[in-house]
Amino acid sequence: MSQSVLSLKNVTIFQEQKTILAHVNLEVKHGEFLYIIGKTGSGKSSLMKTLYGDLALKEGEGSIVDFDLATLKEDDIPFLRRKIGIVFQDFKLLPDRTIKDNMLFVLKATGWTDADEMQRKIDEVLDKVAMKEFGNKMPHQISGGEQQRVAIARALLNDPELILADEPTGNLDPQTSAEVLEVLKSINANGKTVIMATHDYALLMKFPSKTLKCEDERIFEVVQQRAV
Repeated sequence: MSQSVLSLKNVTIFQEQKTILAHVNLEVKHGEFLYIIGKTGSGKSSLMKTLYGDLALKEGEGSIVDFDLATLKEDDIPFLRRKIGIVFQDFKLLPDRTIKDNMLFVLKATGWTDADEMQRKIDEVLDKVAMKEFGNKMPHQISGGEQQRVAIARALLNDPELILADEPTGNLDPQTSAEVLEVLKSINANGKTVIMATHDYALLMKFPSKTLKCEDERIFEVVQQRAV
């Protein structure tokens, strides 16, 4: 596997003809933890959507986990997303089924067929986020922080090379946010690359890492100071 999991060169990102970000040049190496910050509407989510194939890359060069974003076809997107784990702000758990069945749904949708293997994988990823005992609960029976842990576990099901977390703590209180970030940091410490969009500057101070800021249609690196 190449050292670079993401490379963007002279990329411009559009939303319905409007330029959101321009002249984006970005290289993310295997094993990095990267924050993307910026005000609402600054381009964080548009960038993330481009990375997981929800927004087409129309200008510039881009590759992510060995997929060419500029030539990405609709049929390629499911294969891209098997190599990328995505964590959303609003969890996106299916409300009509248990945690375990949420996991089974993803595994079956991505080609798993062996029942024993699927159960082992579900136990493995739920154990990583300390949620193994909650497999028979419905989403509404667990807290928001617990739902986000489950969403992170779901993102790990297919052993992705890269985790994209789009405002994963946006709906959580500060204490729970810190706990969720500790989970993401632990996953990163075990070798996964993590890119996290956030507006939670308190988390950046508590868990400093390389940080890029979206502002005035540009994205650039900023230096974060550790809290004292």
